[in-house]
Amino acid sequence: MSYLVLARKARPQRFEEVVGQRAVVRTLQNALRQNRVPHALIFSGIRGTGKTTLARIMAKALNCEQGPTDEPCGECNACREIMAGSSVDLHEVDGASNRGIQEIRELKENIRFMPTTARFKIIIIDEVHMLTTEAFNALLKTLEEPPDHVYFMFATTELHRVPVTILSRCQRYELKRVGHRELQEHFARLAGQEGVNIEPAALNLVVREAGGSVRDGLSLLDQVFSYCGTEVSAADVVEVLGLVGHEVIASLGTALLEADLGRALDSLEQVYTYGMDLKRFINELLTWFRGLVVCRVSRQPGQLLDLPADELQEMMEIAGRYSAQTIFAMFNLLLESLEKVTWSPQPRLALELAFIRAVQVGDVVAVPDLLARLDKVLAGVPEESLVAAAGRPAPAQRTSDGPAPAVTAGSIMEPPAQPVAVPQEKAQVVAVRDGMPTQEEERQDPPAAAKGPDHGRTGVPAAGGKSGPQEEGGPGKAGRKSGAGEPGAVRSEKRAAGKKDVRKHWDEFLAYVRERKPWMAAALGRAASVSRKGDGLVIEYDDAADCRLLKNRENIRPLTEFALDFFQESLTVKFHVPDSLACEIDPENGTSPREERRALANDPLVLAALEIFNGQVGDIRVGPRFRQPMPAGDDEQGSG
Repeated sequence: MSYLVLARKARPQRFEEVVGQRAVVRTLQNALRQNRVPHALIFSGIRGTGKTTLARIMAKALNCEQGPTDEPCGECNACREIMAGSSVDLHEVDGASNRGIQEIRELKENIRFMPTTARFKIIIIDEVHMLTTEAFNALLKTLEEPPDHVYFMFATTELHRVPVTILSRCQRYELKRVGHRELQEHFARLAGQEGVNIEPAALNLVVREAGGSVRDGLSLLDQVFSYCGTEVSAADVVEVLGLVGHEVIASLGTALLEADLGRALDSLEQVYTYGMDLKRFINELLTWFRGLVVCRVSRQPGQLLDLPADELQEMMEIAGRYSAQTIFAMFNLLLESLEKVTWSPQPRLALELAFIRAVQVGDVVAVPDLLARLDKVLAGVPEESLVAAAGRPAPAQRTSDGPAPAVTAGSIMEPPAQPVAVPQEKAQVVAVRDGMPTQEEERQDPPAAAKGPDHGRTGVPAAGGKSGPQEEGGPGKAGRKSGAGEPGAVRSEKRAAGKKDVRKHWDEFLAYVRERKPWMAAALGRAASVSRKGDGLVIEYDDAADCRLLKNRENIRPLTEFALDFFQESLTVKFHVPDSLACEIDPENGTSPREERRALANDPLVLAALEIFNGQVGDIRVGPRFRQPMPAGDDEQGSG
């Protein structure tokens, strides 16, 4: 007798032998006990989960000489004929090869006759979704009102391809993937029956490759038994099935997390030389990273990961060495690369590029953690320094090439013994930047005579020191008296420092505006040229769009204030566009001559004149005199 493969030898013959489908089995058994079996059933699910097997068991349960029963005996003639596939009252149809309307017509003619030896005629159509639309339509009436002696049982892996008119006439049973533990126990029991000693790690690899399909797992197990004999190890399973060992996957994943590109590429070279499909390999790598994610977020990862105890412990240790954000980022990047590797004509290059991107991820830090670190840094900075830095348009630049002096507790608490001399060329800048109040401060602050001793100061604190109240006759008071007694000198210093070259400081002004209104800085940055004419800041554009936007009344006011704050003098902002665009943008309605010309060309009166005289629009010129509204009297005369 020829060898019977394990998938056929171990096929269940009773309901209790079906693996991993308890809900479906219980429903069918209860229906048999209560005599509530529907005339049409459809079993759906992935391959190798027991769809056709359950249909055959149902056929035995309905035709058993002791039945209908939920436990067919398997000994009577009806059961033996069904098990042997020789029953004339059991018709198994392959929907993939017998899918036309002619086959369905012959089937309908056959079911008109009573069963020959059995109690019922059973029609099993496998892969029923492969039938044509005409064949399905031919079944509709029969399924709706079938003969009492006929039961239909369908099996499909693609339930969505079955017409809804067929589904509505059947009772559906969806078979799920068999769980890892159930499949592992089932295979271990079969290995014992075959007299084979298999390691748990090797059995775990076979179960993982089965993917929840009992038939796929039995085929792999049969192949492993043929290769190894009576002793099966994990290394043997890796070799015979062409898998990548756990050590290679873990080494590669750890190399990516440690940003060790060389070691990652070496591991990829090893896998490629071995001849493994790279799509399958990246799926294995994604499975490994999924395990890291589960170990990071789950309190009981063992329930979600079907791994041996030693592999699970190793994975938990690796996951604990890296932040969850880093693992998530790496997992997401590799997942995005899966499609590229699958469809790329050069999958190895696509995978190497994914590894290069992965090692550049680095240590990802969550935003709340960054904010917490920033709070700790700012907690050690004096509040006065933070306020001063926030009020300045730009950080003060150090003019000394040497390192900044260290700040100690003594230098902060003790006042300087002598005033610090400031070079003449630097004193003016310091007075303007640090000592000069803004316009709002000048309007809001009380007069100098009513201010306290800290107001009106133009001196500079010592390096590393902090300005504070000084004793009478001290250097701080002397500095304040000299500054207070020469208001004209201060104003002259302001004017001298405020006379800035607009072109030279234009980039600094753009940076100043960008901190306050980024869109305005972008519009100013598109200017063709800038110049200064007297007290006017002239900005020229090649396009009237930005010019019209900035000249809007809501925008020209803050722009003028920015110019005043930065250049320290009142400047009138003016805009200019080339004569080819317009002589000036209308300040009243904010429209450009181009828009006015377009409006005039589409004016109803102009269009009517063109139609009457069969003419066309030539040159349209728009000037200030054309924008003035026409007097009411002239309009009435013209209309008459």
